[in-house]
Order: sequence, then structure tokens, then C-alpha cells
Amino acid sequence: MEQHSEPRGAGTETLQGADPAVASAGDASREQGSTGRRGGPSGKPAGKPAGFPAGKKEQARRDSRPSGHVDGTDADELTQPRLGLVGWLRWMWRQLTSMRTALFLLLLLAVAAVPGSLVPQHTSDPNGVVQYKLDHPVLYPILDKLQVFDTYTSVWFSAIYLLLFVSLVGCVIPRIKHHVDSLRAKPPRTPARLQRMAGYRVRVLNGVASDGSAADAVAVRRAAVTAAQKLLKASGYRTVVLESARDASVSAERGYLRETGNIVFHAALVGILLAVGVGGGFGYTGQRVVVDGQSFVNTLVNYDSFNPGRFVNTSALAPYSLTLTGLDVKYVTDNKNALGAPADYTAHVVATQDGKSADKTIKVNAPLGIGGTNVYLLGNGYAPVVTVRDPSGKEVFHDAIPFPQQFQNMASQGVVKVPDGLKKQLGMIGLFYPTATKLATGALASSYPDTRNPMLDLSVYQGNLGLDKGTPVSVYALDIDKMTEIAGPNAKTKGLQLKPGQTATLPNGLGSVTFDGVKRFASLDIHHDPTQLWVLLFAVLVLGGLLTSLFVPRRRLWVKAITQADGSLRLEYAGLARGEDPRLDDAVASIADRHIAQLTGRSTGSADQQTT
Repeated sequence: MEQHSEPRGAGTETLQGADPAVASAGDASREQGSTGRRGGPSGKPAGKPAGFPAGKKEQARRDSRPSGHVDGTDADELTQPRLGLVGWLRWMWRQLTSMRTALFLLLLLAVAAVPGSLVPQHTSDPNGVVQYKLDHPVLYPILDKLQVFDTYTSVWFSAIYLLLFVSLVGCVIPRIKHHVDSLRAKPPRTPARLQRMAGYRVRVLNGVASDGSAADAVAVRRAAVTAAQKLLKASGYRTVVLESARDASVSAERGYLRETGNIVFHAALVGILLAVGVGGGFGYTGQRVVVDGQSFVNTLVNYDSFNPGRFVNTSALAPYSLTLTGLDVKYVTDNKNALGAPADYTAHVVATQDGKSADKTIKVNAPLGIGGTNVYLLGNGYAPVVTVRDPSGKEVFHDAIPFPQQFQNMASQGVVKVPDGLKKQLGMIGLFYPTATKLATGALASSYPDTRNPMLDLSVYQGNLGLDKGTPVSVYALDIDKMTEIAGPNAKTKGLQLKPGQTATLPNGLGSVTFDGVKRFASLDIHHDPTQLWVLLFAVLVLGGLLTSLFVPRRRLWVKAITQADGSLRLEYAGLARGEDPRLDDAVASIADRHIAQLTGRSTGSADQQTT
């Protein structure tokens, strides 16, 4: 059995004594195809003779138009049909479910999420919202009406979110149906002229028909096509064999995984939207400030602030408790440019759940997982321990009060409220300096964040604390409108400055106050999010689908076997890519070489079997 080869883009070159008629037939076919494309041998468009009268040309052009055709000169008379309600709804649905709209909504959602990172949110930082209200009294009401402090649950953000969800669903479902139909359908028929396809090449085998009979020629074609079909199936192609009186061919296609990946990508985006939108209703977030030595129990009353989803049963939170046993804080000491900057925070806790206790640690980027929640360490600070006694020396107040940081080097401000035990309610605004330093102006400041020279400066007020109205008030603020300053910068008595262990007498014979010492506090943020694993799963599917749709080529290959007049077998190979496929020519060449190697039983590396 002899093999002959034809280079792509040339006539069939018959090697080693093949029939020259094959070459001339190939050249004629290619010349005819070229002429058909260009209109004539000279390259000018084919048409009526140059001397054809212009009037008759125009009349012939008009006569060849279909009935009802409107000429360009009469375009102004054309009246568009009315769409009606159903037509407009259908048009709006098509616009909403287009890929262009989906991409626009995805970009718009990203832009709409920006305010949530610029201003504090009620769900994650309620104390920050309160502080923002105090710092921006004019801007706050405007932003509050626009729901900027509840960005991710606002009406406008939810509208974009829902539109994107509907757009993706309306885009994905028809594509899934179309894709399933395509998978069930057979590969397309083999084109009549493979020479127009990419990677086209021809191999001619002589001596394949033993007796020249028609039956023997059919058997040879079938054997060649069957071998090609097995080879293509082994390469992952779906195949179908087609036969006619003169030739047989196998049509193959692969790369439907590309569209599968595309659909998975969009379906996973829908999954993320569902997981975040619906699953968010089953989650909650809460904050609690825990002083060293105190405990936190996961019940609603133990939270400083709590933001549940709409489906959360607040009376059935996972039972566990955390006891803060220590807080290690390290500051930078070996770099003058960053002296006193925080280097590391570590909270040591005893976690108790189901009657079992264990020592755990919580770091800034290493939350503690317990009871289906993640406990994050947001920050830390100082909690001065203050004791207030009445004139007889009886203790009426004793507690460690968290002072949030307000100034540099952990200089902090807090409020002490004594509602009972004295003849009048007492409130004190305190400034705590970890390393107190007196400035040239006489004011106090902190020169280092650690407690090297701690001092507590108290301004004392007496009057109505406003705690008897039943209205919640912040523990970090003191309403002095109905109170009188009795010690401080605006009173006759100066503010009380105390170091650990010192006691000062309160004005007006109210008793005394003692600064017992300083403890650390940890600010904890507790998150329960049942959608984390689902979001992770869909995120992996998004990435996998995207990579699949980008790197899996969609292509079709054909192998046609034609019995020629001299009894030789002409094998044609070609391919077609859907989109960019720079390796299509190599794929066609590889299939051709491997197919010929199977038919001839010789390696494609032999010199007399290479395509030139």
C-alpha cells in the first residue's frame, strides 16, 4: 500500500507514480473555487456586460426584488407596527436577560458596595455609627435617609442585587436547554468542500483495492473511516459516520466542555447570590467588650450590640462561654520611626462548651471557631478599675470601666456612672493616660502606649443621668445637659488626677473615689454565617468554570475517504474552530499522521510518509 501526500494550499501532488489526473483535478477545483469567490479570472466582480443599458439594469434590479420591498426613497412612508403591552414586556425581558445587561449590573453592584467600606455600618460597627453621628451632625441625617449606614440591606442595593439575580437566571436557563440539545444532537454533516476548511490536507493511498470491484472499494472506504472514527473517539471526540455512493466520511466534534464551563460559571454566580442573599437571613453578628477576668456567654442579653438575620431564633443561640484570662500586647521598640506601634495582639481565653473547657487563643487574623461561630479579636484597650464610696465609707460602686482609645499612644476616654448609693446621681468623664506626660501648656498627654506612668484624670458631674426614662443610652457617653459640673475645668474644684492606688475626695461631701488599678479589655466580634462553605463551593465552581471556558477549545474535525478512478484511496482531513484555536492545524496534522500510520502499519516518522 503506497501513500501520497498533498501540501495545504496547493494542488494534489501525487508522489511515487500516482495518477497525474488527480493533480489536475485538484488544481481545477481550486481554480473554480477561486473564480467563484472573486467573480472572474481578472478579479473583477462578475455581472452584466458593460454595455447593458442603465435603464434596463435598474428595471431588472427592481423586478428581482421580492414583493412588498420598500425602496430607500420611500423609507419615510414605512410605519412600524405597535408593540403593545406584551411586545414591550417581551422586549424588556430580552434586554434584562442579555449578557450586556448582566455585566453592567455586576459592575453597578460593585460600585454600589463602595459606601459600605467608606462609612461604618450598623451591622458590623454600631459604635462607629454613633461616633460618626457625633462627628458629622449635618451629613449624618442625609446619609441615614439614603440608608448608607445599612448599605448591604438598603433598597437600592437590594434592587441591583435582585435585578442581577433575575438577569443571570434568565440568561443561564435558556443556555442550559440549548446546550443539552446540542449534546444530544449528532455532529454536523461533513462539508462537500473540505478544502475551504482550516488545516486541510490530502493523503492518497495506492494499492488499497485488490480487485477493483465496487464492493471492495466500499469495504476499503469503510475500513479507513472506521479506523479514523476509533482514533477520534480515543481523542475525546463525538463522532458520526456518513456514507454516499462515492465516498465515506466521519464527522467529529469536541469541546462542549467549554460551554459547560461557561454555564457552570454563570450558574455558580447565581449560587453565590442565593447563598449570600437567602443564607444571610440565617446568620448574625454581635459585639462584646470583655475585660480581663470577665466572661461572655453566648446569649442575647450578653451582647453589647446584636444584629440578627430575619430567620434567626435569638432564643436558641449555640450555648458556649468565653472567659478572658489574659491579653498579650507587644509594641515596636527597636524602630525609632515606628516606636510604640502595635506589633501583635493575643487574647487568651477559656472556652467552655457542652461541659468541656479548653484554653484557646484569639489573634487578629486567627479567629476562634466555636459553636458554629467565628470569634474575632477586633481591638483592645484599657479598663481603669474605679471604686466610689459614700461619706460613711460604704462602697456604692466598683467596676472596671472600658475606656476606648481616643488619642495617640492609647490615651483613652470613658464614662463612670453611679446611679445609686449617693444623695445625688454621679457621672464622671475620665481621661486615661498609660504613660502620662505634662506638655509645655500644662495639659496631659501619653508618650507611650504601655502603662509606664498611668494616670486617670476625672471631671465630675452631679444631677440626672437620664437612666430612669427607659430609653437606652450609650455607656460611652454622658449627657450633661441636666447635670452640674462640680470638679473639672469649668468648676471651682479642679479635675481629680489619680494614680493607681490613690483616693480623692468628691466635692460637696458626696464621698470619695479610688483608682484601684488598670486592666486590659478585648473587643470581640462574633459572626455566625452558615453560608461560608456554600460560598466557598460556588467560588471554586466560578473559578473552575471560567478556566474551562477559557482554555478548552471547541473544534470539529472531518476525515473523508474517496475512491478514485484508478482504484487509489483519497483521504481528506480538515477542521473548524469555534473561536480562536491556534493549535487547530496541529490537531488536524496529528490525526492525519496517526490515521495513516494505522492504515499503512508504518511510523509517520519515515521520510517517504511526511507531508510536505
